[in-house]
Amino acid sequence: MSNRYAAAGKDGQLSGDGTQSDPGGELLDKDGRKVGLGKKVTLMRGISIIIGIIIGAGIFISPKGILKHSGSIGMSLVVWIGCGVLSLFGALSYAELGTCIKKSGGHYTYILEAFGPQMAFIRLWAELIAIRPAAMAVISLAFGQYILEPLFMPCAVPPMAVKLATAIGITSVMYLNSMSVTWTARIQIVLTFCKLLAMGAIIVPGMYQLFKGETKNFENAFDMNNVQLSGMPLAFYSGMYAYAGWFYLNFVTEEVDNPERTVPLAICISMAIVTCCYVLTNVAYYTVMSAEELLASEAVAVTFAEKLMGKFSVVVPLFVALSCFGSMNGSTFALSRMFYVASREGHLPEVFSMIHVRKHTPLAAVLILYPMTMLQLFLGDIYSLLNFMSFLRWLFIGVVVLGLIYLRYTKPDLPRPFKVPLFIPVVFCLTCFFMVFLSLYSDPVNTGIGFAISLTGIPAYYIFIYFNHRPKWLQRALDCFNRTLQILLVVVPAEQ
Repeated sequence: MSNRYAAAGKDGQLSGDGTQSDPGGELLDKDGRKVGLGKKVTLMRGISIIIGIIIGAGIFISPKGILKHSGSIGMSLVVWIGCGVLSLFGALSYAELGTCIKKSGGHYTYILEAFGPQMAFIRLWAELIAIRPAAMAVISLAFGQYILEPLFMPCAVPPMAVKLATAIGITSVMYLNSMSVTWTARIQIVLTFCKLLAMGAIIVPGMYQLFKGETKNFENAFDMNNVQLSGMPLAFYSGMYAYAGWFYLNFVTEEVDNPERTVPLAICISMAIVTCCYVLTNVAYYTVMSAEELLASEAVAVTFAEKLMGKFSVVVPLFVALSCFGSMNGSTFALSRMFYVASREGHLPEVFSMIHVRKHTPLAAVLILYPMTMLQLFLGDIYSLLNFMSFLRWLFIGVVVLGLIYLRYTKPDLPRPFKVPLFIPVVFCLTCFFMVFLSLYSDPVNTGIGFAISLTGIPAYYIFIYFNHRPKWLQRALDCFNRTLQILLVVVPAEQ
């Protein structure tokens, strides 16, 4: 949508919505600043986005999937380290892409640059209609469950109370991201420190127990009697899921200060911190719990705290809730930029690439997930949908890294301030496609349903994007949608 709907006044005059235009024709806010997204993501904020999203509820609640499939304590720790290294390979590949393609949008942008608009739209479509609303609802439900648990102990929390607390959490995250980029980033830093503090509260007592000589659970740690090679891929699958989130800084590249330096540095520092924390946390668990006790526990961190901290274990659910809130906040901040860029490329209605005239936030792009997430929260079968879609994440990430290799040969002269050795993206790409194959083999029905849902993006692309001559009724409806939302949300096109 063009500036014809933006209520800018005469040159230099303030209009009714708080904007003004200078003699050069640029749209300014009431303080005289250009309306647009600034470069507010520093190194510290970049690190907090990555760590804050990766460390969700999983490491505090149930790392038993890796232990179950790896077969022994020693092999489970090897898997945690191996998944950290593989995730670092993926993160380094994305760091190269982020420094040579300096546009926000993450997966969507890189697929668009390497393989064209149709493949990028299919990725966007699957993300918008199913993957992201379900993923947001799941992490938000964990927030609702653990924020209420101390209030209802020792009784179970009523399911409707969990959903209401979840709805409040989702709404507060959307509101925060709509009001201020700076405050969103600052709160993300605080929440990230809370997560690291929570992990420290597990690691420090665990290491103390280890140095006291509590090593009985590590005897015969590499006992191979229960280790089955067929289970190792499933263990790595669980581990890679726990590390997922290293790619989110690439969604906000345009807002990163000095991206050539900040993006690679933030990714490397974050992955080193997360890998160390994950491995040490698991070591701490094993100083207190045997493999059998860990497999029997539904909430590993709570069991650990009850054994070592007594009454203070009540604070663990609060730390888990804060951890989930940090993941919700960081992913909302990052994903809104993907929808913002997709709208700018013409793959979503134009209003989603507009900026609030006073807050300088992509308000419409932030709110795009809100109705679908709330709908799935109260009506949908979220966990089934996640099963359908889990393999699509690795399929498209594999396609993105394959695009990096493809661009090395099709655009060898593209400036690459940060360049990784070719074996790194090759190894990671093969890992992704192996996990996709594993999903097809282990759960063909759900995987097939997820694949079918994503393929509905093909007709949607031709109906809404490809054909220049849309039916007049459809064009009028899109224009009315753009105009109405722009007026309601007080957003205008960003000044470049």
